[in-house]
Amino acid sequence: MANVVKKHSISSELAQKMVDEAVAKARQIGVAENVAILDDGGNLKAFSRMDGAPILSIEIAQNKAYTALFGVSTQDFFNFIQGDPSLLAGLPTLARVAAYGGGFPIKVDGEIVGAIGVSGAPAVQNDIDCARAALVLVPDTIPAES
Repeated sequence: MANVVKKHSISSELAQKMVDEAVAKARQIGVAENVAILDDGGNLKAFSRMDGAPILSIEIAQNKAYTALFGVSTQDFFNFIQGDPSLLAGLPTLARVAAYGGGFPIKVDGEIVGAIGVSGAPAVQNDIDCARAALVLVPDTIPAES
């Protein structure tokens, strides 16, 4: 049919496995995290709030994942906008946009099938490390260290 496109989206099973990997990494490094996996349309697919993870970070984790659906990590997104004062002032004020590390697109064969967002640790690098631990399950997605 000419008016329909075929797309791929993360499965519930993979989304839950990724949440579990991020939580395992958080436990290993001794932090409490909120972990959100969104599908390619920005809908929540899997989520976990570890005991002690900040309530405010529930929404932040989801926003990091949503922002990563733009196709780049949230850290790379911040690095891109920080050089332009108008982007830096405007883009982070948009609903669901988070311009700090901890969000990554999930790609399979170059196609974005979802995104992960992690938030709650005392340092953004902890959020990034926990998200990267989950991304190991999707080898196409593993971003270069930054």
